[in-house]
Amino acid sequence: MATRAPKPPATQAAFVLHHYDWSETSLVLDLFSREHGRLAVVAKGAKRPYSQLRSVLLPFLRLQVTLSKPSKMNEDGAAEVQSLRGAEWVGGQTLPSGAALFSGYYVNELLLKFLPRQDPQPGLFDAYAALLPRLASVDDAQAALRAFELTLLATCGLLPDLSVLATTQAPLDPERPYMLAPESGVIVPTHDAPQLTGMAFIQIQAALLHGSQAALQQACELAGPTLKPLLRGLLHYHLGHRPLRTRQVLLDVQKLLT
Repeated sequence: MATRAPKPPATQAAFVLHHYDWSETSLVLDLFSREHGRLAVVAKGAKRPYSQLRSVLLPFLRLQVTLSKPSKMNEDGAAEVQSLRGAEWVGGQTLPSGAALFSGYYVNELLLKFLPRQDPQPGLFDAYAALLPRLASVDDAQAALRAFELTLLATCGLLPDLSVLATTQAPLDPERPYMLAPESGVIVPTHDAPQLTGMAFIQIQAALLHGSQAALQQACELAGPTLKPLLRGLLHYHLGHRPLRTRQVLLDVQKLLT
């Protein structure tokens, strides 16, 4: 259940997930803030040539933003659209490039599709902030992505208990192979499909309960590349008929290069 966000502070940490034109000089931003979750924000004058906002309202840069009082409230009393009064890059992570850029846009699209507005998720925000610099690492990127996908699914209440059988709730046998059925959870393999050992599932579940992104990334690395199609199937199941555009663009680019 969504938690109503408190009154916004003077400044708050945020990332730009997406933006689109609102007028000739202004933008509408979809922000992911630590204190208030996803926010719809109008950045007036941000497109003007000499606006100081032009260089900072970019994806993947950690910002400190100042928002005005909301101009409109929905029937639940939560702010629908707010105005951006100021934004400042706090330094650190810069814009990614190459494969890391595609991965970043993929993660942003997941957040846009899975997270409701005005639902604070500070733990997920911290996981996102920790993920971004790892996307540029050849060694860490894939395990870091899997760890974030798991964190997102768990945060949204869409991840089953990975340490027990979905059919009986019996603990998994560490030595046996299992598959992940999107509609139910971990099951005994019934056909030729990607599988992980019970130990791999148990370690991932333990890391999720521990709450450490480093431990979760390590468990994902130990699980190996098979974890990717398992989680991709679970994500697609919950996305339904809302395909990920970023993934399709990446596939199209790969076809052009082969």
